[in-house]
Amino acid sequence: MNFHVMTLFPEMIEQGLSASIIGRARDKGFISFEATNIRDYSGDLRHHKVDDYTYGGGAGMLMQAQPIYDCYRHIADTIPDERRKCLRVIYVTPQGSVFDQNMAKEFSKEEDLIFLCGHYEGVDERVLEEIVTDYVSIGDYVLTGGELPAMVMIDAIARLVPGVLNNEESANTESFSNYLLEYPQYSRPEEWMGKKVPSILLSGDHKKVDDWRLEQSIERTKMRRPDLYEKWLIENPPKPPKKKRKRHIDRDDSQNSQ
Repeated sequence: MNFHVMTLFPEMIEQGLSASIIGRARDKGFISFEATNIRDYSGDLRHHKVDDYTYGGGAGMLMQAQPIYDCYRHIADTIPDERRKCLRVIYVTPQGSVFDQNMAKEFSKEEDLIFLCGHYEGVDERVLEEIVTDYVSIGDYVLTGGELPAMVMIDAIARLVPGVLNNEESANTESFSNYLLEYPQYSRPEEWMGKKVPSILLSGDHKKVDDWRLEQSIERTKMRRPDLYEKWLIENPPKPPKKKRKRHIDRDDSQNSQ
């Protein structure tokens, strides 16, 4: 999978993603990521200026349309025609749909993703209309730029790409994979500061361990994220209790027993 980031601070993207699991995944060829400097496409050859005042007045500067569009065209032209037809361009903005695990799964199926990182008071609306397919936010707050949200999303998406995680089961059992938060986990030693590992995890009975983990996930979600618990309940409604079968006594047999 290939991540392309349009940014004013490419070094921020490169440094932030080159370490740990994501960096190793790139080294092994499971993913690639490239940060392209929008300033390289500025019409101002001296100062590489990419912003200007907004029409209608107001505070702050706005990123201009042409440098962003030319940057996008440069990236798109490096992508084969068959993949370019369905290319998704994500504009990182607090006005977008809130990013979640389901969105990460959806994006992880793409071969290429382009991220546009805004700055200042935002981006000229006309270039957004021209190139953007998805408006995405990581939460209801405002940051100084789109680089950090882009890295958050790339990290969440990349770890779902086959081969990125050493243990493929991890992505299927962790928090949000089915609306439930992850169950509590323990490692050695068996006792630490007077706290013992739950005995069920030492039993060797995998069925009981799985049942315990599910129970813990349900309780933890119910307590910490009732909104997710309600979604889980919709897909997993409680089963009605089984009715006890009444024993039928034949009338003749009842009389004969007297």
